[in-house]
Amino acid sequence: MPKQKTHKGLKKRVKVTASGKVKRGRAGGGHLLSVKSAKRRRKVRSPGFVRTAIASTIKEKLCV
Repeated sequence: MPKQKTHKGLKKRVKVTASGKVKRGRAGGGHLLSVKSAKRRRKVRSPGFVRTAIASTIKEKLCV
């Protein structure tokens, strides 16, 4: 059976931390930032974490 390939699109968007959590960027920080409040823009800068229910599927796709 051939090796499973890493999902390259996902690899560019998420990172697995040392403790095994999946870190991701938050949505909404690309454009139209003048409309959004300062609090909302600050929140977008900080990383988010993927829920544990989906994290296992993501790790499978990353071949971790």
